[in-house]
Formats: sequence, C-alpha cells, structure tokens
Amino acid sequence: MTRLLAVCAAAALLLCAACTEAGSDGGKITITLAGPNQWNNDPKSFGPEWEDLVQRFEAQEPSINVETTVLPLKEFAQTLSTQLAAGTAPELVFSQAPHKPEQVHALNAYLEQPNPYVKGNQRWIDLFNQDYFGANATAGRNAADDYEFIPFNLVIIGVFYNQDLMQEAGVTAPIRSYGELIDACGKIKAAGHIPFAMDGGRLGQGWTQRVISSMMAAKYAEQWNQFDAEGNPGKADQVTAKSLAKAVLTGELDPTTTPEIAEGLNLFKKFFDECATPNWSGIGGGAAFTGGEDFTGGRAAMAWGTNFAVGNLADVSWKWGTMAFPTITEADSPLASGAPAQFGAQVGGTNYMIPSTVEGQQLEAAVKFLQFASSPTHGQKWLDASGGIPATKDADPAPGLDELMSGEWFKAPVVQGTGFVPKAESTKNIYDGFLLNNQPLDAQLAEMKEDWIAWAKESAKENNWTEDWAKG
Repeated sequence: MTRLLAVCAAAALLLCAACTEAGSDGGKITITLAGPNQWNNDPKSFGPEWEDLVQRFEAQEPSINVETTVLPLKEFAQTLSTQLAAGTAPELVFSQAPHKPEQVHALNAYLEQPNPYVKGNQRWIDLFNQDYFGANATAGRNAADDYEFIPFNLVIIGVFYNQDLMQEAGVTAPIRSYGELIDACGKIKAAGHIPFAMDGGRLGQGWTQRVISSMMAAKYAEQWNQFDAEGNPGKADQVTAKSLAKAVLTGELDPTTTPEIAEGLNLFKKFFDECATPNWSGIGGGAAFTGGEDFTGGRAAMAWGTNFAVGNLADVSWKWGTMAFPTITEADSPLASGAPAQFGAQVGGTNYMIPSTVEGQQLEAAVKFLQFASSPTHGQKWLDASGGIPATKDADPAPGLDELMSGEWFKAPVVQGTGFVPKAESTKNIYDGFLLNNQPLDAQLAEMKEDWIAWAKESAKENNWTEDWAKG
C-alpha cells in the first residue's frame, strides 16, 4: 500500500507540474547536472558531444537552462555524497556517489508514464533493454526495489592497443593468455616503450582486479550461488551480492584461507610489476583511458579504456584496436579455473539521479532532461559521437566497438570480482600498499577480510536481510 501511495503521489506531481508550467510567466528554470568527466580530461566540459546534447534539449525546452558541473574523478563521489547528506546537491547527480535511498527520488512513477520525447510511447520503462534496466534486471533499483537513476548508455571496458607499437615490438594482437601478455610486456619494454599505460586512479586497479579475481573465483560459483536475483533461495545467472555476503559471513569465502584469492593478488601484482607504467602511482587518474596521456601520446602500447574513449582517438596518427584482457590458463597458474576473461556490458556508464530535496519546477525539468537524454532518437547522435552503447532497445551502438561487444568478453562473469569494500572505503585505492611493495601479501589478505566482513554486514543491514547468517 505504501508503494502504491508513493506512485500515485508522484504521478499527481507530474500532473501538477504540468499545470504549473502552463501558468508560468515564461521565466527560465535552471537545473545543474554534476558528475565526473567520463570522456576526456577537460575540467570544464564533458566535450562537444555533450554540449550539443544539452543545446538540443534547450532548443526543445526553451524555458529550461541546463548547466554542467565537471567534478574531479578522484573527488566526485565524496563531494556528491556529502552534498546529498547535507541536502545541498544539485538537480542531477552521478549515480555512483555513495548515498542512502531516501536521499534520492524514486523514479518508479515516472517510468510508468509515457516519455514525451518518444512518439507513441506508453511507458518510459518499456524503451529500455530489459536485460540491463527493467523487468529482467536488478540494476538501477535500490534495496526498497525503487528505481533511483536513469541510464543514458551502457558501458563496456576493454584493452585498447597501439597497433604500430605492437608491431614494432614483434607482438601480435589480440593477446590470448595472461602468460603471453607478460611476455609481450617484456618485448615492448625492450623496444623502448611503455607496455601498459597506468595511473594512480582507482579505475586501473579496480578493472584489473575485477577481471583477474572473477576468473580465479569462478570455480566456487556453484557453491556460493544460493539466492536468485530477487533475493529468494535459489540460483542466479550471476552470483548475487546476497549470496556473496552469506559466503563471507559464514566463512565459506575467506581471503586468508581461499588459495585462489591469494593467487589472484599475485597475478594482479605481477601485471603491475611487468606491464604498468613505471611511475604509475604518481600519475593523475583519467576517465577515458588509464594513463591516458601516455597512451594517446603514442608512448604506451596498451591501456584500459571504456567504450567512451573512442572519441579520444579520432586524431591520433597511428592505428589502434581493442581486445579483451587475456585469459588466465592452467599454464599461467595451476589454480586457474578455466573460465574465460569476461567483463560484461552494464549500466555502470552515464547514469544520473535526482536528489530528494529537488522539488517543483526544478524536479519537473530534471525529469524532462532524463527523458530527453535517454530517448533513442534524441540520444543517438550523442551515442554515435561519444562511443556510446545504448541502454534503450531502438538505438544503435556507436561505430568501432565491435571487438568490445563480441565473444565471452561482452558477457557478464558468473562471479563479478571480489573487490568488496564498505562504502567508507569505496573511494580509496585499497591495493596501493601491496602493489608498491609496502604491504606483504598476508597483511593485504587480512585487510581484505576485514573489508569483506564490513561490506557483508553493511549490505545485510541496508537490504534488511533477515536470515540468521545476516544477523551476526
């Protein structure tokens, strides 16, 4: 009944907002969107593609003015989280900021209404690819089962490479196995180049650890897979957070006693030792590529990048390509699971939510911008120019992404990594000490155990899990 009342109230607000607009004096309504720059290193703009999207929206809605606040990648999460807690956040905020459900508007009622920018649409939610956002997915919904953000696109991570440097070093891409990658890094260094561009940001560490740990942990998937996507006893296509939390709190998943976790950390460190930019920890983190200046400047043979990074390669003088991170085989480690390297497209791309403190005309305007940006027709030009993969069914992916959108790499791994940390630790580089030889393996594993238990307890409390294992 509470959910029904909330939906009706929000629907009524939509109608009232429309009435308010009709009776307005024609004054401009200004809304601000704040988030990190996912496309380039410009501290003031998301780029011309984004500015074009905003201008087209403002032309469609001349009474609304949209401003963009670009937040530093290292600081956006803390900045927005603090603002949400204080009630001072702008009208639209990037969804990856740590927050409580009550700090943002539930969007269920809006998603049940037509998107006014799509002719003939009856329910906004029906426009989306339901496997990623909608009936078949849990993404975008919080512990109360409320939708709290709107995805403008999907994201896929991959390895970009400089084909010219690879050929000069005698390396052929794509590289298939982890051992071949380490060998290739040696050849590239011998040729006088950086093997894999890296920086001190969280993305390079997080992506590498996720891919390696998901492969190493895959052999335990059946054992840990205890709850379905709705949180009920059963199985899920990917092991859910609830299943993993139970495994942690019952001791089934303990980094200090699970040998594959330690082995994954050793492989993780070896990659940084043998392949990463030598002074990576002192380089500022980027969003499009890891070690972006070295890679786009033609000094590094490989780099992690998102599909959004394609636009940054438009003017380079060398040929480039993409590939999956190589698979860890039994020849690389006797503890290898045999699972292929996978990352999977997901809604962790450009997603925005509306703080619960936003009301009236600002709320109506913020919803309109979300509707416009996520509509297939109006969003397609931006997707094409920014390397976007659509979250909606009737839009097309940007050209040049075929290698990132095929094979096993495009599928989500059954265990999506083991980088569990409580929210208080989510903005920190938790592996720096280990990777920089300042913390031994045993100490890193012990620290991870503490983080995993804190994460599992935090998840149990936030999701109101009532099983005995969740009450400890």
